[in-house]
Amino acid sequence: MSARTAHARQLFAPLGPTYDRAAAVLSFGQDPRWRRFLVSRVPDDAQRVLDVATGTAAVAIELARRSPSRRVVGVDQSAEMLAAGRARVERAGLAGRIELHEGNAEELSLEDASFDALTFTYLLRYVDDPLATMRGLARTVRPGGVVAMLEFGLPRGVWRPLWDAYVGAVLPAAGLAFGRDWWGVGRFLGPSIRTFHERVPLLELWSEAGIADVRVRRLSLGGGVVVWGVRA
Repeated sequence: MSARTAHARQLFAPLGPTYDRAAAVLSFGQDPRWRRFLVSRVPDDAQRVLDVATGTAAVAIELARRSPSRRVVGVDQSAEMLAAGRARVERAGLAGRIELHEGNAEELSLEDASFDALTFTYLLRYVDDPLATMRGLARTVRPGGVVAMLEFGLPRGVWRPLWDAYVGAVLPAAGLAFGRDWWGVGRFLGPSIRTFHERVPLLELWSEAGIADVRVRRLSLGGGVVVWGVRA
């Protein structure tokens, strides 16, 4: 396991019980909306969907609810987040259609072209080789299947200083309301987003991974960005 992956695993391990509520509050209520838009990019006739970096299964549950015959497989490297996800799936009455498994996105042991669609959230910042990871993810999707990602964006112009102030000072302080572990996440988030956008050319990355017809939707200033396309 790389240092980057190990750090992400350690960072998010304690957050499962408070993750969904904190993510909604700290994003000013936007995080659930971003996830719903991500799910809306997956066609209703995609009956077998893979959700990587599933965490507490928020996206997996939305995927299952959107299509009553759909089956979803969720994968995450954090056993602690998955425990919270399994409890949430049980409460939603969807245990018969959602499977959650511990696994590393960089080393998926899944068959080629075995899913109709793929979703992932806030993942590529935490891998050492985004292109290799994207290729590994894409190979699990059948040709013509949809691949969709949710990530944080970086605002431009006059909004950038305000975003820097929020993620640098306000976010860590606000995170303390949910526990000291959220203070650490708040301190980490801004630098990780900036570094990610500096080192990863997203559209080129998707094209090189074999994804065609790539589209991007910025959902809010300095907030969620959804990217989606079709496996060639």
